[in-house]
Amino acid sequence: MYLSGRQSEILEIAKAEGRVLVEELAQRFAVTPQTIRKDLNDLCDNSVLSRVHGGAIFPGGTENVKYEARRSIAALEKQAIGREAAALIPNNASLFINIGTTTEAVGEALRDHQELMVITNNINVANRLRLFPSIEVVIAGGVVRGSDGGIVGEAAVDFIRQFKVDYAVIGASAIDADGALLDFDFREVKVAQAIIANARHVILVADSTKFERTAPVRIGHLSQVHTFITDQCPLGSLRRIAADSNVRLIEISRPNASNLS
Repeated sequence: MYLSGRQSEILEIAKAEGRVLVEELAQRFAVTPQTIRKDLNDLCDNSVLSRVHGGAIFPGGTENVKYEARRSIAALEKQAIGREAAALIPNNASLFINIGTTTEAVGEALRDHQELMVITNNINVANRLRLFPSIEVVIAGGVVRGSDGGIVGEAAVDFIRQFKVDYAVIGASAIDADGALLDFDFREVKVAQAIIANARHVILVADSTKFERTAPVRIGHLSQVHTFITDQCPLGSLRRIAADSNVRLIEISRPNASNLS
């Protein structure tokens, strides 16, 4: 497709940041929101971007957004999700934390906890929590993924299988309407599956942009977790799965809503 100069810039911004918003682009280019919406529609019609509420995201289903860019997507929502998840984990507990920007937010929120054992394949979580003497950090061995500091591979899977912990905090790159939890790297998926299998209580943390994305590798299913924390869940099918599977659904943007359990 032919891209105008503005559309080319919009695409570059989306590649760098993972997401673009109509209002922000309108201010940046000094044009009307309607003009930006037309640009986004053209880009999405040609499968360059994918439309989401209020803007568009990059990329499609086989390539993940760069890790640093993902940190900026729904950053405030991830922080709030992190605090909510940390509040469910008591002192003197053992837990897994896997790779992801939302799981990192949970790690940040655990800093004031006492006598925790945190087992992780996330170098970023390990590097931050090691500074707190009341938290024992155990890190998996294996191949370090340069893009995000995730430790993956069979050695990491074997390491995880040595433990049986109280809690697991996991993320997903995408969540389908049928409840499938998805990711991009089959090596990371194997680690996540081992984590799910070796925890007494599994907490899934994912912001609502994950409902708008796709990924090619299946981690598992929503029915396999015990608690699902998100900013909002607009999909009725996921609400039904949570209710039918006795999964507690916590939506932080709806404090007055009744949580499903």
